Amino acid sequence: MVSQGNSRLAALAAFVAGVGGGIALAGPLLAHFEAIAPLRGFGAFVLGSLIAMVGGVLGAFGLRATRSGRGGRDRAWFAVGVGVLALGGVLAGALPGRGLPRINDSTTAPGDPPEFVYAKRDPATRDRDYAYPAGFAEQQRAAYPDLAPIVLTVPPAQAFEKAKSAAESLGWHITLADPARGTIEARDTSKLFRFVDDVAIRVRPGANGGAIVDIRSKSRDGKGDLGVNANRIRAFTAALE
Repeated sequence: MVSQGNSRLAALAAFVAGVGGGIALAGPLLAHFEAIAPLRGFGAFVLGSLIAMVGGVLGAFGLRATRSGRGGRDRAWFAVGVGVLALGGVLAGALPGRGLPRINDSTTAPGDPPEFVYAKRDPATRDRDYAYPAGFAEQQRAAYPDLAPIVLTVPPAQAFEKAKSAAESLGWHITLADPARGTIEARDTSKLFRFVDDVAIRVRPGANGGAIVDIRSKSRDGKGDLGVNANRIRAFTAALE
């Protein structure tokens, strides 16, 4: 039975950490099974993690208060453990984006990015703005100087099939494949929160009978992508080459 103030502090810490940890776990689970929108699931994860970290801080005070042998030390340790796990989860998600620009649209051709065709007429996305944002080109060139048009020595028709196969090999869902226009569109869905990103691929004739392939990857949610779109382009480039 908890009757002293110090013990009540440990109990409060465990309660706060437990509630926060539950919310942090429920967010991605509900988003993964599409019970809530991805952005709501992510928001619940962040909110729950912050609450759990507050519980961890209270737990640290609870450890200090119960070091003389008063009851509740196990609850204080529980709160500290949950808080540390929450902090680790937040850092694991945030650190990959440290120092990267807050952009959510990357391409191998920032001066002339591939356009989205299917996404603009799909009932689920036709109300979204698929224009390439002003100012993104300069930020992308500074942050991701390695993203560049992919030059292939095979004819455009063959390059188109190679690009389509590369997209499929990465697990993307092809929504449009137009060989006559050299246009491919696809969707890529994240495994945990089920965030959906749109991809546009353009194949054009290159020098000496070869082909030039450009790709654009755009997130539907959020202002920053933690480098996800640039990494997706790198993965496609590797698969294609």
